[in-house]
Amino acid sequence: MARGDRGRRRQDRVMPMKDLIIKNVEVVTVDPHGRIIPDGVIHVRSGQISFVGRAQDAPEAGPGFPVIEGRGRVAIPGLVNTHTHAAMCMLRGYADDLPLREWLETKIFPIEEKLTAEDVYYGTLLACTEMIRSGTTTFADMYFYMDEVAQAVRETSMRASLCLGMTSLGADPGQTLARGVEFCTKWNGEAGGRITTMLGPHAPYTCSPEFMREVAQRARDLGVRVHTHISETSREVREIREAQGVSPVQLLQSVGLFDVPVLAAHCVALSEDDIDILSGNRVGVAHNPGSNMKLASGIAPVPRMLDRGVRVGLGTDGAASNNNLDMIEEMRLAALLHKVFTGDPTVMPAAKCLEMATAGGAACLGLQDQIGSLEVGKKADIVLVDFNSPHLTPHADPISHLVYAASGADVSTVIIDGTVVMEDRRLLSIDEEEILAKVEKRALDLKVERK
Repeated sequence: MARGDRGRRRQDRVMPMKDLIIKNVEVVTVDPHGRIIPDGVIHVRSGQISFVGRAQDAPEAGPGFPVIEGRGRVAIPGLVNTHTHAAMCMLRGYADDLPLREWLETKIFPIEEKLTAEDVYYGTLLACTEMIRSGTTTFADMYFYMDEVAQAVRETSMRASLCLGMTSLGADPGQTLARGVEFCTKWNGEAGGRITTMLGPHAPYTCSPEFMREVAQRARDLGVRVHTHISETSREVREIREAQGVSPVQLLQSVGLFDVPVLAAHCVALSEDDIDILSGNRVGVAHNPGSNMKLASGIAPVPRMLDRGVRVGLGTDGAASNNNLDMIEEMRLAALLHKVFTGDPTVMPAAKCLEMATAGGAACLGLQDQIGSLEVGKKADIVLVDFNSPHLTPHADPISHLVYAASGADVSTVIIDGTVVMEDRRLLSIDEEEILAKVEKRALDLKVERK
């Protein structure tokens, strides 16, 4: 069966409703007022939220309107994973317990040379399966064979901001940039607007200043954002300073990259001047606490960035360095990591971590007017979390439970763009059994062996 036929078969499972009601649900809106509505109702029309509020204030919907029973559930905005390499699910568990540069240069880069387009396609399908199951509705992805990634996104009904990872090493940098631009123009706005695109220069240590300058110009021409890695480790900062005389953040400012909107992954090793530059240029930062801890890359100064007005979202990074894509777990890691590092239990409260995983992430992707909170007029990207469990009882503060007690396994229903893609933990847009079997076989072919 051809891939397009498989995609149509998967999409046939999706409940084609764009109009629906969720009733008897506790709603955590993550709106600017931080509203929590205990006896809430959400109306969705044509894929957008048309009402969110108390049951007694809800308008009449009319007969035959599809209804989702939300009793015992908490509704939250779909989670936004601001930085990952989805297809690296193929490499989960392959090269653990190594420092970043050794991990990349001796393990990851060599095996990535063996990956085929089909590997990336099925790896991305696996990632989408995992993300939907754990409440993520939108993700930002940088990798290669990105046409395959975009196809997987389209088939699974997810929302994504995608870019081709580019370096100026080896092949002709001009051709590399041309491929990135081609992908941008081909896929931006596709899948009913669920796919947006960026340009993706990998990092200052793999892209020359001249290449970064050209990327900035092309991003301006196209009107797109840039997704890159910045200051992931102190070693990176030290080497850039030795070669260029400035920090990576200062280097990218000097070549004009921050003249366009930038999504910067990691931002671990920052000076106070670096933080001021990020804030002044409205750079969005993707904080990846799980990956940064596992690779011992360091602890990003997120509280200081937030105090200075930097936009910060949360990301998982790839499953080869995390090793999962559970954004609920990432919220808890962010909260606990910064408390213990600063010695201040009031740092990174639960509400801030939830905001970073939703509205903050949406702002980092430039999608704050569409997603990230449950408000009238926004896209109906809605997640229901089942609170009928021992570890979520008694039912006290829903935000505290979401961040400190819940896990991705507690997600029961996921709605993206008004379409139900998972209902009562049953996936409707994905043939999970087929994907798991395909990935297992391909991993064995790649010799991603069990230890």
